[in-house]
Amino acid sequence: MSFLDGFLNQKPADEEKPKSSGTTSKSGGAPIGAEEKQNLQHLIADAIREIYDPEIPVNIYELGLIYDIDVSDHADVVVTMTLTSPHCPVAESMPGEVEYRVREVHGVGDVQVALVWEPPWDMSMMSEAARLEMGFM
Repeated sequence: MSFLDGFLNQKPADEEKPKSSGTTSKSGGAPIGAEEKQNLQHLIADAIREIYDPEIPVNIYELGLIYDIDVSDHADVVVTMTLTSPHCPVAESMPGEVEYRVREVHGVGDVQVALVWEPPWDMSMMSEAARLEMGFM
């Protein structure tokens, strides 16, 4: 049993009713501007930085597992990510945790997480901070 099991089994408090953040930037609402899109990308990246690889003491953003955070004109989000290996022990749960964390960011519309294997992850994708944390620098 990993530390993620209990967390991933929890359902968001608002799962049973439509999510309402009080903004008009949801799908079908008024389009958001470039500055708001950029702000959402930063908030989403910060939320993802709270997710740590269970085997490596570094968050998945700094590990380079997040390839892209695309925010549409209506605040819908597509996160493109990978894992260190297709055989990663959290291959089934990690994308779900990413989706959960992104949905919790105020102002985000629909969320989709795309798990990809190309390009394959390698250690060169880690940030300088991650390499320092792991003693590679």
